[in-house]
Parts: sequence; structure tokens; C-alpha cells
Amino acid sequence: MAQTRTDVVVLGGGHNGLVCAFYLARAGLKVTVLERRGVVGGAAVTEEFHPGFRNSTASYTVSLLNPKIIADMDLAGHGLRIVERRMANFLPLDGDSFSAGEGRTQAEVARFSTRDAERLPAYEARLEAVAAILRALVLEVPPNLPEGGWVEAIPELLKSASVARRIGGLDLTGRRDLLDLFTKSAGDWLDGWFESDPVKALFGFDSVVGNYASPYTPGSAYVLLHHVFGEVNGKRGVWGHALGGMGAITEAMAAACVAQGVEIRLDTEVAAVLTANGRAVGAVTGNGDTVHARVVVSNVHPRLLFERLVDPAVVPADFTERMGRYASGSGTFRMNVALSELPQFTARPEPGDHHTAGIIIAPSLAYMDRAHAEARLNGWSGRPIVEMLIPSTLDDSLAPPGQHVASLFCQHVDPTLGDEHRETVADLMIDTVDSHAPGFKASVLGRLALGPRDLERRFGLVGGDIFHGRLTLDQLFSARPVMGHADHRMPVPGLYLCGAGAHPGGGVTGAPGHNAAGVILKDLRRRRRPSP
Repeated sequence: MAQTRTDVVVLGGGHNGLVCAFYLARAGLKVTVLERRGVVGGAAVTEEFHPGFRNSTASYTVSLLNPKIIADMDLAGHGLRIVERRMANFLPLDGDSFSAGEGRTQAEVARFSTRDAERLPAYEARLEAVAAILRALVLEVPPNLPEGGWVEAIPELLKSASVARRIGGLDLTGRRDLLDLFTKSAGDWLDGWFESDPVKALFGFDSVVGNYASPYTPGSAYVLLHHVFGEVNGKRGVWGHALGGMGAITEAMAAACVAQGVEIRLDTEVAAVLTANGRAVGAVTGNGDTVHARVVVSNVHPRLLFERLVDPAVVPADFTERMGRYASGSGTFRMNVALSELPQFTARPEPGDHHTAGIIIAPSLAYMDRAHAEARLNGWSGRPIVEMLIPSTLDDSLAPPGQHVASLFCQHVDPTLGDEHRETVADLMIDTVDSHAPGFKASVLGRLALGPRDLERRFGLVGGDIFHGRLTLDQLFSARPVMGHADHRMPVPGLYLCGAGAHPGGGVTGAPGHNAAGVILKDLRRRRRPSP
């Protein structure tokens, strides 16, 4: 069995692991990344799913990737190009449709409600005021609650004061909005603003993305807010497509890492975190090789890390107990579909910008609420929530000439849905799109369907949770993943968390990897062993 030494070993070559590895290597450390699969990227990968048809397999659209990380890693110089959708969103409705995007949303809203159109600018301004505060905190480590005395507490109190100053920059209306967005349901928040169903559906959809909940579940307003942090090519709130699929992002990240001297080992499953005297000192691979390291950094879902890889004897009992209760599970059912032609929607059959949009089949908050209730009762909803993207309308590298690929991102199914129901649910998703675009089903040449268990097996997303844990108030900011360890330092000295189970949570942001690297470098610069 081979034994090697490195400064840092990173468990998992997903995008956050690559970001963390890059910053550590750029600081002069020797870094080794261990990736179980034969390709880097974790859930941000592009793969062929039908002969001649390629698409993003799990994550599927770009907005939250932090611009600082894009610049620092020179991802454009490593081949990444992101293009904007020509229309943001398109909602097929019974006998009508609703379009949203730059220069068109307000006029479209006015077709359904003059009052809503008049209120739209104020809504957007007030939402952005809160989003701006939180956007500024994305690349900062949250205030922690460490054990110890005042010496340990002072830095965290200063962080708390910095956060308080930012919030203090909001006027009273903004502070009230902040409280509402962290505690209320998206439905209650939107009902207080608008009266027309399509408008509320447009914004409310973000509250159920990756969230096994009704838009009327308290706390779902934060999930809505989480999805407006992003930007594309300097434009805030815009969503786009990475040419070549989401794998183009992580391939560019891997190239940036290699340019800094990072060693990336593919097809290398981690069997255990190596510990000695209660400290993390490396990793043992599935074939018995050992990588000794000064620092171990995990991009693995926190529950998988502590349930499968870390010796429970070195983990405090209270932490183990709380990690066992760490909530992880979304209603996500993910599909890729190879198409012989573009779908023709009853409400808008001609080809157009709406084919480049996020096509949302969920016409009202009540529809979404029923979908969640039915899924809880029956395992899935007979009228599911579907968002479809057709990235080949922006990127002709993904499908043969004249043909297309579609991503179907579907909510809600039970996170424990059995494999035996996969094809039944997949048929339902196809039929749901076909009900708005007759002929869609007949145009399907091939498909890949991934239920929650598939997403867990393939990408380590426990319960199919795309965020590595639910974005609820008890699992956010200083409480993510567990209060007292929001600073990426895990309760085992020398072990750090750099994945989406840390602040600020899920989405292809790179922020957890960036922030974890800063903490590790700070610890190493103190010329002492990294400690909790």
C-alpha cells in the first residue's frame, strides 16, 4: 500500500473542493485532491446521457458563482464562457403565458394586474436592499461561538459587530424586510405584495427549488432570497448558461488548480479520515493507500463525513448527536432529455426567446402548495412542479444539428422515493411538459432520470439535497452545519469543512471553498497546529 505526504488533502473534487485547493496552492502549500469519480466537478459536471447528446447532469444553470472567484482563478482564461438567457423565465398558463426578463417583466405583469405592475419596482428594490447585505456576507466566515474564554471570543464578537453594522445600514423598513425574509413563508411575503397568481408564481418558484416544502412553509422566504444573490457577467439577478455545460466551470477550475501545482487523483474513493491522538492527519483510500497531511479538508456532505469517514471515538458526543439530526433532503427529481426538435407550446408555438428561458410549469402558489401536500401523502404529486431549460438553444455543442437537449428540474417527490418508482415519475414529468407543449413526448429520443436516491449515490447528496442540508434558520450562517463550528473548523483538530454544508450553503457559488481556505491559511500562519 502506497504512502504519500502532502500539506493538505482535499476530500472530493467538487467545485468547492477545487476552489479551496486553488487558494491553498496559490499560497504555496502542496495540495492533493482525492475524487471518487472518474471526472472532477461533483454535481457540476457535463456528461453524455444519450449518443450524441451531452448536458449538465445535476446542477444546470449559472448565477451564484461568485465573481471574485471567477476573477481570482482566471476561469475565463481557462476557457469558461457564460452567456445570458435571452429571456429570464417563461410560464405556460392555461390559455396564456407569462414572460419575465430585462425590459419586459413590468409590461407583462401589467397584463394581469396594473396594481402589481406599479408595485414591482418597489418590490425589486426592497428585495435587493436585503440581498445586498447578505451578498456582502457570502465571502465572510460567520461569527462563531467557540468554547473558551474572552481571548477566543473577542474575534467573534468583532465579526458580530461587523454584521450588525451592515444590518444597521438598512433603514427600519429594510430591517423589517430582513426579519420577514428570514422567518416568513414565501407565500405570506408575496401575498403581501401582489394579487395576481402568475406574478407570485414567478417569484415563489425560487422558494421551493431544492426545498421539500410548500411556498407557505415558514422559512421558505429565505430560500427565495438565497436564489437572488447571483449575477452573470456583472448583471445582478441574471441567470445564464456555461458553454459546454456546468462541467465547463469545474474543468476550468481544475485547470486553474493544476496550474498552481495541485495534484488531482481521480477514481480515488476515500475510505476514512486518518486520525492520530484525536487529530486528523490524512486520508485512507479505498484501495488502502494513505495520504498523510498537515490539514484535511472535506468537500463531502457533513453527514457522510461524520457517519462514514471519521472515527466516532474522536468526535464529541453532542456534535455526533446533532449531526444525526442535521436535516438533509429535497424533493428534487432531475432529468435530461434528448429531443428531435424544439417543443411547441400551445400558448406560444413559434420559436423564440422563451426557448432560452427557465420554463416554469407551476402557475400559482396554490399549485405548488398542493404539489407538496400530495407528495407528502403519496410520494410524488400528480401535478408536479417542473422547470425546463433547453440549453442547446444557447449552446450548439450539446446536441447534433437541428436537435436539442432539455434539463428538467422537478419538484416535488419524496426524498426517500424508491428506485422502483423512478420511471413512473419520469413518465409523469414528460407528460406534464407535453400537456403544455403537445408533441414534446413524441420528440423524446432518450432520457436520463435521477431520483433523490440516485443523486445521493452518484453525487453524495444525502436525500437528494442539492444544498448539502436544508436552508432553514437552524442550519444557516453561524448555525451551519452546527453552532460552534460555523468557521469551517470541525470538532476534530486538523479537519475542516469546505463544502455546501458550510456557510453560505448550496448552489454553485465556490464561496464555502473560498472561505475555508482563508481560515486554514490563517491557522497555518499562526505557526501553530490548526485547532477547533
